[in-house]
Amino acid sequence: MTFNEKLKAAAEKNRSLLCVGLDVDPDLMAERDVLRFCRAIVDATSDLVCAYKPNYSFFESLGLDGLSALMKVREYIPAHVPVIIDAKRGDLGNSSVFSARALFDVFGFDAVTVNPYMGFDALEPYFAYRDRTSLVLCRTSNPSAEEFQSLKIGDRPLYEVVAERTKSWNEYGNIGLVVGATYPGELERVRALCPDQVILVPGVGPQGGDLEASVRAGVDAKGQNAIISASRQVLYASKAEDYPDAARATALRLRNAINQARGIS
Repeated sequence: MTFNEKLKAAAEKNRSLLCVGLDVDPDLMAERDVLRFCRAIVDATSDLVCAYKPNYSFFESLGLDGLSALMKVREYIPAHVPVIIDAKRGDLGNSSVFSARALFDVFGFDAVTVNPYMGFDALEPYFAYRDRTSLVLCRTSNPSAEEFQSLKIGDRPLYEVVAERTKSWNEYGNIGLVVGATYPGELERVRALCPDQVILVPGVGPQGGDLEASVRAGVDAKGQNAIISASRQVLYASKAEDYPDAARATALRLRNAINQARGIS
């Protein structure tokens, strides 16, 4: 099953476009054991999400124990829920070959975020995995994104050029985009340029993204193909022992708000 097929099936089964990001910060976690914490979050939310998105850097910062936990978390997530590794990769060709091998063959992730700055040959090793999806950074949610992403190429901003370029690369239908919820106008423009591609939409919650506007701008004509990602507001809804229940309540509220924005009860 391809990532797109798994995503669609999970979204339909759970009536959800919500993705929970696993940004594990020991200073914020109610449970000091990273693996136990993530398993509790997954247990509490797996029927409310269309995907999970662990952030590689958070686990990597914990050394070998963190990478071991990442592998075990990936194995623990139910098989029908796709897992996106937020790694933002994109290096010289040989490096990307081994990076793709590590993330797809060793860890078994279903999708990866990648950086297009170095061009097609840096990303082609990821694209070669036809059953996995590469989500190309297009218009990111951070405040300084416009320093480069809004630069004009002719009379068009760079992020639009990136969006259109992914269409020409998308031979196998396994290339999506990352567009932040903090820029719903730009998200709407990218959706117009790429009507059929999956768009990962981070930045709702602490980063200030407008949930309703982002959902309406990000979904396709069928109200699908958008992955609305929330991390801190779900993971750290409580710093007490009730954190799984608090995470579930927050995830449920977000899922329902997303469905309301796309006209689904």
